[in-house]
Amino acid sequence: MSGIPFPNIDPIAFQIGPLAIRWYALAYIVGILLGWWYCMRLAKRSDMRPNAKDFDDFVVWAVLGIILGGRFGYVVFYNAAYYAQNPIDALKVWEGGMSFHGGLIGVIVAIFVFSWRRGFAALALADLVAAATPIGLFFGRIANFVNGELYGRTTDASWGIVFPHGGDLPRHPSQLYEAFLEGLVLFVLLAVLAHRRGVREHVGLLTGAFLVGYGIARTFVELFREPDPQLGFIFGPITMGQILSAPMILLGLYLMLRAWFQARRVHTEKKTATAAER
Repeated sequence: MSGIPFPNIDPIAFQIGPLAIRWYALAYIVGILLGWWYCMRLAKRSDMRPNAKDFDDFVVWAVLGIILGGRFGYVVFYNAAYYAQNPIDALKVWEGGMSFHGGLIGVIVAIFVFSWRRGFAALALADLVAAATPIGLFFGRIANFVNGELYGRTTDASWGIVFPHGGDLPRHPSQLYEAFLEGLVLFVLLAVLAHRRGVREHVGLLTGAFLVGYGIARTFVELFREPDPQLGFIFGPITMGQILSAPMILLGLYLMLRAWFQARRVHTEKKTATAAER
């Protein structure tokens, strides 16, 4: 099992004097900018709130939610014992360590607070955010690959890669699996759904579809991804990523069913009103 040598990619994209710009930072920036542009386009397709101006104002809140929540999630879910003994290190974001599930929690908090202040339904804003989130996931996972981190388990598959920090055996490039499933595939599925006529009136549908899609994709890829060394497997073959994804799937199914039943109720009420007018 010789494997494919890891491509010699410098994690630093470019450097200006002492300032080093890493691919990981660029992934966040590009993901946020493209997500902002895409959400603005979706917001303009409907007259309902949140409108484009609302979302434009929300972007700063989203960025704070991603960074603060992502760091909080990594500290609490993935390395609590270490940071309990070294609490100052939890502030050292530049040393790496972010959690998607934590970032999700941070964005959810930002959505609820912002929506409450603006006076519209939080799920209506969440639907826009959900449709664009796979964009950031795609670039983030590509950056994980460039950094040679979060690699997969050992494999004898012909596409196995020998990662610089993963020993001498080839491993699954699980970051690329995630970029494909959580990024490209999920984006296309949500885009098809988001561009259906009147879908924004089914508040919560896009959010639910994203939660289910991401949860299933992450649970599947965890079968190939090497568990975090400080955690290992939690219950038998179950990993922390799979545990955190389970409630996402359940909540997503609930939101999708809720949106479907509400749409049926509205449709029935319209038919009844039309019949009464006749």
